[in-house]
Amino acid sequence: METIELSDNLIRKINDVALDAGNKVISIYEKDFNVQQKSDSSPLTEADLASHQCIVDALSSIAPDIPILSEESADISWAERSAWRTYWLIDPLDGTKEFIKKNGEFTINIALIQNGTPVFGSVYAPVLEELYFGGKDIGAWKQTASQKQSISVARSSNPTIRVVGSRSHQSEDIQNYLKQFSNYELVPMGSSLKICLIAEGKADIYPRLGPTSEWDTAAAHAVLKAAGGTCVLYDNNQELMYNTKDSLLNPYFIAQGPTL
Repeated sequence: METIELSDNLIRKINDVALDAGNKVISIYEKDFNVQQKSDSSPLTEADLASHQCIVDALSSIAPDIPILSEESADISWAERSAWRTYWLIDPLDGTKEFIKKNGEFTINIALIQNGTPVFGSVYAPVLEELYFGGKDIGAWKQTASQKQSISVARSSNPTIRVVGSRSHQSEDIQNYLKQFSNYELVPMGSSLKICLIAEGKADIYPRLGPTSEWDTAAAHAVLKAAGGTCVLYDNNQELMYNTKDSLLNPYFIAQGPTL
């Protein structure tokens, strides 16, 4: 399997793909759109499909020999995937429920995975017009219409632990987990923006004790690593890995800055 070098030119191209997909998503977001149900009862909109096609076409042009795994084309057998050492892992619209609610907290996620590790990630929130990106040896960055700045996780302990989580009801597992903190505040956020908040130092920890898929986390995981944070398994503190098993579901994990 071909490897790919993270040149400045390639990074710019990947980010441009995320921005282009975001523009397609916004054009649908601003009008009435239909919502379908997938076989697992999760919602699907025309924006998911339009973003998927945009990203797949662009990445196939940029790097024809690198395979692509997308939420909207995930029916690739483990027998085939297990041979991959380098591949793109994308979520064309992370936070479809947030998209349907029209609260703006959804993202386009593009990750480059090498040997099970996310080495680059681009996360674009089109309504917020915020692009997070980062990876191995390049640091972590946040880009808006007006500026581009380096970001990093919080470096000093705060008496109040900022716990980022879903806007929906917190599970009993999460409530039990949070009992270890004498003082915490919940920072509600949708999609992979939860992990990006930690990467830019606006939150401290994201305990995910519920189901997610690999495309939900990979891009933001790369940004968090580049910003000095970690994303580790809940039960053994090992780094969350990708494409190491038949199932594309993540185990429970904890994303956090280095101070906890």
